[in-house]
Amino acid sequence: MAYTTIDDSEAYFQCVTWTGNGSNARTITLPGTTDMQPDFIWVKNRTDAEDHCLMDVVRTFAVDKAMRSNGADEEGGVGTTARGWVQATSDGVGCYNGSTNANLVNASSDLYVAWNWKAGTSFSNDASSTSVGSIDSAGSVSTAAGFSIMSYTGTGSTATFAHGLGAVPKMIIFKNRTVGGSQWDTYHHNVGTAHRLYLEATSAKASATNFINNTAPTSSVITVGDATHTNGDGNSHIAYCFAEKQGYSKFGSFVASNPVFVHCGFKPAFVMIKRHTATGNWHMLDNKRILPFNPQDPLYANANTAEQTDDHYDLVSNGFVVRNAAGGGGGDSGTAIFMAFAESPFVNSNGVPTTAR
Repeated sequence: MAYTTIDDSEAYFQCVTWTGNGSNARTITLPGTTDMQPDFIWVKNRTDAEDHCLMDVVRTFAVDKAMRSNGADEEGGVGTTARGWVQATSDGVGCYNGSTNANLVNASSDLYVAWNWKAGTSFSNDASSTSVGSIDSAGSVSTAAGFSIMSYTGTGSTATFAHGLGAVPKMIIFKNRTVGGSQWDTYHHNVGTAHRLYLEATSAKASATNFINNTAPTSSVITVGDATHTNGDGNSHIAYCFAEKQGYSKFGSFVASNPVFVHCGFKPAFVMIKRHTATGNWHMLDNKRILPFNPQDPLYANANTAEQTDDHYDLVSNGFVVRNAAGGGGGDSGTAIFMAFAESPFVNSNGVPTTAR
């Protein structure tokens, strides 16, 4: 049997940490043995209460393009001219501070983490020419890694657009780039098509048949309804689309408990968890912030708070363990969803097992 479709996870996802030095321009090299030019960069200050900074190649890495997962601002609403922004280099992340100290990305003595995904292949679909979808879409895609970044213009009524993955997306994060106050509508296949989650909020899943028109994505298109968050008329939208790849990525659910082991089939480099049946934070874990020891402490995707110290997880050779994480999959009731990406497969395609932490 095939243990994995990707032996070298570092070709598609890498995490990096650094200590800020306050300089106006600085390059952070990704730590992997495989050089990777990232197409989606997500940065968080670990030390202070500072906003997240999300940037991607499709919207362009520019001073006015950052978005924050902990707020519903339009594109650029983070105020990056003064607070800092990032762009991709051939093997890492370039940090820039604008007109003042770069609190978002490179403040002196502050600790930072960046999660970096590779898509890499330009994609464009003219719906009228290809008969795939009803509206045009364009972006960057990796069919091998199951990740695409798709841009499209909303119509205000039910529409479909191509995502380029050639596989069914298991998780999609949408953002209206134009209208302030538009929430980060998030689809997860274990939550279903009649409910959405909000990436910037602690709320439980909310009934919403119009954000994807109560229609599951297919291997070629994503459906959007008449919701402003996902299909505002004339508005620019971005969608981060993820399909599952054995041994590299997993989008699943589990019954909340303390403790509970969650099987991924690989040693995780990154995990994000949200209890969807009740309120709770979006817990973000990675393999670089507290090496070489477990337990791991999370950052919250929905909050500007510094790194936590009282919610504990273990990252292990074939998944993760929830130790004490109320609202993030811990406790004794409810169900949580997660997304995870590999540091290495549990067993590679040659039958060689990974090592434990």
